[in-house]
Amino acid sequence: MLIGEILSDAAAHAPEKTAIRMGGFEQSFAALDRAANRVGNALVRAGYGKGRNVAILSPNRPEYAAIHFGAARSGAVLAHLSTRAPDGEIARILAATDIEALFVDASLAGAPVGLRDDAPELERIVVIGGAAPGGMERYEDFLSGASDEPPPVAVAPDDPCVITFTGGTTGLPKGVVASQEARAIGSVRARREFELEDDDVFCCSTPLFHIAGLLVWFQTGVLNRNTQVLMPAWDAEEFMRLVEEEGVTAAFLVPTQINAVIGHPRFSADRLKGWRYCNFGGAPMPNALAERMMEALPHLEWVEQYGQSETGNLTVRPPRFARSKMGSAGRAFSDVDLAILDDRDRPLPPGEIGELVTRGAHRMIGYYNDPDATAETVTADGWVRTGDIGYLDGDGFLFLVDRSKDMIVSGGENIYPTEIEDALCRHPAVNECAVFGIPDERWGEVPAAHVVLQADAGTEEEELIAFVAGRVARHKRPRRIRFVDAMPKTPVGKIQKNLIRAPYWEGRERVI
Repeated sequence: MLIGEILSDAAAHAPEKTAIRMGGFEQSFAALDRAANRVGNALVRAGYGKGRNVAILSPNRPEYAAIHFGAARSGAVLAHLSTRAPDGEIARILAATDIEALFVDASLAGAPVGLRDDAPELERIVVIGGAAPGGMERYEDFLSGASDEPPPVAVAPDDPCVITFTGGTTGLPKGVVASQEARAIGSVRARREFELEDDDVFCCSTPLFHIAGLLVWFQTGVLNRNTQVLMPAWDAEEFMRLVEEEGVTAAFLVPTQINAVIGHPRFSADRLKGWRYCNFGGAPMPNALAERMMEALPHLEWVEQYGQSETGNLTVRPPRFARSKMGSAGRAFSDVDLAILDDRDRPLPPGEIGELVTRGAHRMIGYYNDPDATAETVTADGWVRTGDIGYLDGDGFLFLVDRSKDMIVSGGENIYPTEIEDALCRHPAVNECAVFGIPDERWGEVPAAHVVLQADAGTEEEELIAFVAGRVARHKRPRRIRFVDAMPKTPVGKIQKNLIRAPYWEGRERVI
């Protein structure tokens, strides 16, 4: 299946059903299909069709969907830019990925004005949802006169169609190029194994510029012909309102969003009684938080999933395993090939810890214009190194221990921060935490933590260290805990340990 066929199939089978709702706006699948065709034809007409690189910089809004499917039908390669990236990073990405045309939300249209000097390939800037500053054009004008019939472009499954960017939790984002097939197959798998219902109403709160928000959740909803309610920005109170008043029944959330909901001053299970299904992932879920969320919302079906920008979605944990396989990221989709390798690339048996690898149609083509990084990630026989450390149990369930770059090597011993974070989260005063390695003259590095406390809660560093020391091996206890008001996070809510860790290592080299 091609990306464009996901939408045309939904439009053919449920043309008048509402595809998208946002505020007072509603759009049927048939109307979205026609809008995507207009985008595709306008791109071809303007010379940005097959094999040309274009980009979008926008929060969640209906036009985002039309541009995504329309670009795929035109054969263009669409790069999805983070709305939270600083101007300098946007300029660097535009230049590094040879972007020729940019769709930008009107609220952000001021940012690209000076980017043409730094991005020499950028010829055209199209403004969505508002007036166009000088040198730009309105979205409506760009589409004017474009046919709403399918673009006359032959698109193949192995054609590149999308560039998404890695999360930036361990370093600068890299542009991941993926094919039509690779980005369609994830939705096919999700529809088959996520246990969705045809009448579910999705909430799309995760940014569409992220693979989880667009290609794992939103696109799966289109394939399954679900109505989708878009949130331009995450807000726990607004999410609860959408459940109460807009009939939202299903959502994809990251752990920090779940924590924000169940910890909200106006939270009550009764307010959320219409919410039946929560798919979650995107970051490690401490067991302590998993227990709290299941206790707070016992009626919900909790479905964990795991994947990466380089591979798409890889595993799913069905709701019947929510407790018996707590801590697991699920088992591989039925047609996904996974393995755990040791440091010499030899397969490991169940229960032994190593690096997770995968291969198949879902893998990326490579990092844009970065053959060295691609060669480091993709082996000669097609395995993609995920950089995640974990093991498979005897039933085939994946247990992730940590990111390889986050692992702490202390006195020759491997220490995995997620184990310590789970212990910290069990303290009633702890709301969020991040554990990482800091330099130590004797051991090389030792664990430390940043902690955000619950509102009106208090504790001391020594008390927390002792609390953790009673739950993990003594050498794994944090040697230093710093209380902070907030954590730096990526747009999808992942804590950026690289930014937290960096000041502690200034002037020193950390070797993993």
